[in-house]
Amino acid sequence: MAFDDWVKTYGRDCPSRTVIDVLANKWALYVLGALRRFDRPLRFNELRRLLDGVTQKMLTQTLRTLERDGLVTRTLYPAVPVRVEYALTPLGVEAGQLTTAIAEWSVAHAHQIHASRADYDGREQ
Repeated sequence: MAFDDWVKTYGRDCPSRTVIDVLANKWALYVLGALRRFDRPLRFNELRRLLDGVTQKMLTQTLRTLERDGLVTRTLYPAVPVRVEYALTPLGVEAGQLTTAIAEWSVAHAHQIHASRADYDGREQ
């Protein structure tokens, strides 16, 4: 990618910003990560149990956004009660690779980040 193209990505009108907005959402990261980690479709309540702290409303919004962006598919099974499963699309699998890398880096370096925060917070300001 040419330098000018990279500069354009920092502009407020760059379409990639809307994509980054979605991928930078913590719940989107966790949903993509969970679907990738389990490598199978998951039901809404399975995701909700896995993602400690997510509200029903936030998970619903996140899944709708990911479905709209073509990262997740929603499959409805006519049963009583209705069964709905979510799975990664091929594009979602690619995005999941990125989110998994971020998650693995975060786990590997969390202690360093927390130590830096403690050092910073302990300084006289």
